[in-house]
Amino acid sequence: MTTAGGLFAEVIVDVHSRDVDRPFHYRIPDRFDRQMQVGTRVIVPFGSRRIEGYVIGISDCAEVENVKEILEVLDEIPPLTEELVKLADWLSYRYLASKAASVQALLPAGIRSKTSVRLLLAEDAAEQIANRNPARQMSPKDREVVSLLEEGVPVYKEKLLKDSPGLKASLQRLIQSGIVREKHEVSQSVQTLYINVVSCTLSETDFQEALDQIPARAFKQKEVAQWVWNHGPSVPVRDVLRATSATYPVIKALVQKGILHMTEEEERRDPYANRFSGPLEQPLELTDSQAQAFKSIVAALSAKRAHQILLQGVTGSGKTEIYLQSIAACVGEGRQAIVLVPEISLTPQMVERFKRRFGEAVAVLHSRLSQGERYDEWKRIRRGEVSIAVGARSAIFAPFENIGLIVIDEEHELSYKQEDQPKYHAREVAWQRALHHGAVLLLGSATPSLETRHLTDQGKVRQILLPTRFNNNTLPKVQIVDMRDELQAGNRSMFSRSLHRLILDRLEKKEQMILFLNRRGHSTFVLCRNCGFVARCPDCDVSLTYHSVRGFEVLRCHYCGHSEPSVSKCPSCTSPHIRTFGTGTQRVEEELKKVFPSARVIRMDVDTTGTKGSHERMLQQFREGEADILLGTQMIAKGLDFPRVSLVGVITADISLNLPDFRSSERTFQLLTQVAGRAGRHELEGAVLIQTYHPDHYAIQYAVTQDYEQFYREEIRIRRTLENPPFCELTVFTVQHQQQAKAERLIRGLEHKLRSLFQHLDQVEVLPACPAPLAKLQGKYRYHLCVKFMEFPLVQQGLTEGYLEYSRLARQEEGILAVDVNAQMIM
Repeated sequence: MTTAGGLFAEVIVDVHSRDVDRPFHYRIPDRFDRQMQVGTRVIVPFGSRRIEGYVIGISDCAEVENVKEILEVLDEIPPLTEELVKLADWLSYRYLASKAASVQALLPAGIRSKTSVRLLLAEDAAEQIANRNPARQMSPKDREVVSLLEEGVPVYKEKLLKDSPGLKASLQRLIQSGIVREKHEVSQSVQTLYINVVSCTLSETDFQEALDQIPARAFKQKEVAQWVWNHGPSVPVRDVLRATSATYPVIKALVQKGILHMTEEEERRDPYANRFSGPLEQPLELTDSQAQAFKSIVAALSAKRAHQILLQGVTGSGKTEIYLQSIAACVGEGRQAIVLVPEISLTPQMVERFKRRFGEAVAVLHSRLSQGERYDEWKRIRRGEVSIAVGARSAIFAPFENIGLIVIDEEHELSYKQEDQPKYHAREVAWQRALHHGAVLLLGSATPSLETRHLTDQGKVRQILLPTRFNNNTLPKVQIVDMRDELQAGNRSMFSRSLHRLILDRLEKKEQMILFLNRRGHSTFVLCRNCGFVARCPDCDVSLTYHSVRGFEVLRCHYCGHSEPSVSKCPSCTSPHIRTFGTGTQRVEEELKKVFPSARVIRMDVDTTGTKGSHERMLQQFREGEADILLGTQMIAKGLDFPRVSLVGVITADISLNLPDFRSSERTFQLLTQVAGRAGRHELEGAVLIQTYHPDHYAIQYAVTQDYEQFYREEIRIRRTLENPPFCELTVFTVQHQQQAKAERLIRGLEHKLRSLFQHLDQVEVLPACPAPLAKLQGKYRYHLCVKFMEFPLVQQGLTEGYLEYSRLARQEEGILAVDVNAQMIM
């Protein structure tokens, strides 16, 4: 151990390899002493490279000899607080993730640096080339590389090899011989924007004198100076030029004369600029049940101890207004609030409610913003310029330092589980932050997850009920249609006779409708009725979905993106009797236009909302009455409030019910209850019609009566019998390999390893390894291994040991081992 003077930083380097998944010590140069804090990003030497690292500790000694120095400090204000550094450590422990991945999860994508390898000719390259002996003369490809570098234009290794892969061997030889050298450059993926701003700091008398001294022929200078004076104190140069039709030399001349002063200021990329102007809205009057709920939340806030509260209210019961007033109470105490909303529910309508109530005190974070917009919103939070953050899952990492309230709306939503490492659940992370800050974690839902509801039975979460709608409207009437009866009656249409009548009725009344089908595309699959051939993805164990795209018929895989032209004859037996089967949103749209030609339809799914702003534009069109029917997948099932929607139709309720997952009944009940809640939320009476082939299933029956408690009692009984969550925790390991035999061998080895590690623990069950429900995906065979246990701390070390050993073996055999702690979807 070195005992030399000075300070040392413990740094997590941005290298995603378990071999270096630990802190490294670097000496802090004297010039960085004042800047260096826990949470700071730095550039450090690592082998031959310069890479980004994250300071997680500072001490006056290092545990190794010959410590290297930190090269650069990237931030004036550390992007991570000390609390977030500790949270990254917890993420790594809880989700078996690398420390580097855990730290990066806390940062917005725009702040992360990227390393590029620039290629340069060595200073003595020409001499080396001239002195080469004949046996080592340069090949044509060698000369091509050298010629590119001699042009003086920056050449980067990754781009060169991507554009000209045939040069790889030559480039490697030139690097090894010293003719070409590599330079590692680090840059931030999103840069701060700056703009030129002009101002006039003269007194009114001095300004008039200066104006009088401008020659008459320079009338444009007078006009510009007067405009800046009228619109000051400072205005962007571009606004001046746009308003006065002047040119930049006019501005420059005024600056030289001392009339105007020009500075550079940081520009905020505001996605909601000038959208929500006017006075802030006042809180609404609460109903008795809302007022009682609000009083309980404020009492918990005042206690300044961590609390978990479940706000369980029927759809339309006014949960959002309680959120808003609770946030106001939190901010009134000088504390900060985070609000999480499912990505598909984070609509302009939701953002507008928060912006109109709190104005510029709100920062918004979600994936439909550009990286630059998200980065600028995140900076406002870190600088303490706002007290409220509203966003999707990753907003839970908002770098506040005095959190009083965390709200998770629709807390049951699957989108709160991260799909990449660390595979965190936002609800678990929120509770960790609440524990640190002594904050209230407020979970809202009409259909809580069974895990959360079960915690209320155990007394670990307080339950507050809102049994009626905000305006005392009755819940919509729900009707089930058995599609088997429709078929027997000769109706082969996707619309039952009852739904057909209801659509015609609403069209006649000029009322609006929402039609829901949780499957995009035109048809589910293509089948030959002669030999039974089904068009399948060559890389995934799924059938291809038929799409009609701008007149072209294509078959597309929804998992890997593979597409190919559709066929009119069977590729297997050449029979012309090949047909499309199943129904997707595209096909429903076509059928609506045939059966109801006067109906104006907006279709919302992944295929129609790919461009920025399309989601918002479609919802606005529907709100303004430009369409009669909003047709879509689950992105329209929740978070929407349209006054003129009086009918919701579920085309097929069985899609999620038939998934091979023990949570399929819960998901079906939640989805049907949520989509039914879109009808009759205002003056118009609502009706809901559910089409199904399983009308007697308890999830559908209880969704019809909107009886969550009855559904909960039935489902929790089944979970208890099968010892599934919430009566245990579940971790799923997934092996992927291009060779099926190797994938199976790896998963069997891991199974044996874990059985050996946990053989003395009675409350741990290692289930037999088996092919995953999606047995092949993107060209790789997939196997699952599930482990059930009661207490995570007892198994964490064993799970980590098995995961590290077999992920290393998987990499050696060019495979992948993934782990999902607290798995929410087993596919």
